[in-house]
Amino acid sequence: MIDNLTTCPCERKSNACYVNEVEGTPIKTSQCYGCGFMSNTLMKEGEQFLAEQLEVLPELYKDLMWEDSESKKWLPTVVNLPKQGMIFANGTNKDNWVWSAVKAVPVIEAEKHKYPIPGKKDQYYEWRMDMTTIQNYDKHDFIEALDYIGIFPEQ
Repeated sequence: MIDNLTTCPCERKSNACYVNEVEGTPIKTSQCYGCGFMSNTLMKEGEQFLAEQLEVLPELYKDLMWEDSESKKWLPTVVNLPKQGMIFANGTNKDNWVWSAVKAVPVIEAEKHKYPIPGKKDQYYEWRMDMTTIQNYDKHDFIEALDYIGIFPEQ
């Protein structure tokens, strides 16, 4: 794999866009930690991968999608780290949205029956997303949302 940081084609021209070339394939993935959007070389009109994504994405994500100069579509990232937390775009449309972040908390023994692992008899999740910890961040503060759920090590 070849990885590097580059400037994101987003309106803010963030310098925190992580690009990964998948070795042995023509696929490149891009994740911008400045704007919070992601893309890959399969995210273009006519590609089956994009069509499959658009079938399952919420309307807000479709509304927020944008296209770069290489005709790649960019979508908001969803971060879901079972022991840390989750970040997602939250709102009604492209003019009214924020990044929302929630922290993960351990599932207590008395409530484990509420969190079964699908398809696994008598197995339960050990962590859950605690919606009472929700914090909202401006659309330009994705990195602050990452910090809230503990992505960055304490210094």
